[in-house]
Amino acid sequence: MQRRTLLALAATPIFAQPRPIRLAVSTYSYWHFKSKFVPVEQVIDDAARMGFEGVEILHRGMEAETPAYLKKLKTHAFRAGIALPLFSIHQDFVSPFIDLRQEAIRHTEYCIRLCAQLGIPCMRINSGRWKTIPNFNELMKAGGMEPPISGFVNDDAIKWCVDGIRACLATAEKEGVLLALENHWGLTTQPDDLLRIYKEVNSPWLGLNVDTGNFPNTISPYDGITKLAPHAIVVQAKTYQGGGEYYTLDLDYKRIAGILRAAGYRGWVSLEMEGKEDASTAVPKAYRVLREAFGS
Repeated sequence: MQRRTLLALAATPIFAQPRPIRLAVSTYSYWHFKSKFVPVEQVIDDAARMGFEGVEILHRGMEAETPAYLKKLKTHAFRAGIALPLFSIHQDFVSPFIDLRQEAIRHTEYCIRLCAQLGIPCMRINSGRWKTIPNFNELMKAGGMEPPISGFVNDDAIKWCVDGIRACLATAEKEGVLLALENHWGLTTQPDDLLRIYKEVNSPWLGLNVDTGNFPNTISPYDGITKLAPHAIVVQAKTYQGGGEYYTLDLDYKRIAGILRAAGYRGWVSLEMEGKEDASTAVPKAYRVLREAFGS
């Protein structure tokens, strides 16, 4: 029986054989902008020990941005057998002031170059938001939706975002870095608005970063993932061990894995553990959940 199975596999074209989705862990899982800072090198070592294939680096969680430090991270990951598939930054194109939008463009281009120096092929970007609900906990109570600044409408913000992303595309292409727009809180909370921006930019250098936990409370996360998955180039998987820092969702990752496979997704899934439990125990638990759902 075993010999026949092996012979059948050997006769199957390699491109037709299913390939397990690879798992990464974000450095954000260890640092929620609150707790004690954890060096990226430690996350890389922990990831290798647990069985993750990659580490997502959060820009705000880096100790430095010097060429020497970037080389250190890149070689540390290589020695540990860990890939660096995703670099996540924060920028905001939603502003009626052109100088602030230009600053967001400059920051994004600067981060693209950092990403390339690290040898990372993909960079997560945000759209930004109106900031009419400045407190994040209050924003969560509002389902991630906030009203526009007086005198403006969401169409204005969508145009600013489309123009801002387009302005960064030449740098992205030059450096060979794909941009991944996330369904983050603010302008891209609603999947339809995210898809509108993505389609209006209309570039092979822009795809979607699907975050499994960032959907408004008015829709099912499974419906949202189903809508976005065909355009995903990376996925971030939220877990909430110990209760969420801001909210807690009971996500069925076997169901999510099925949705992604049905959409033909074959890229990375990066863990964002956003629970209150200490990362030293919570991340291994989350890893087991994702590994069981997505295969070994």
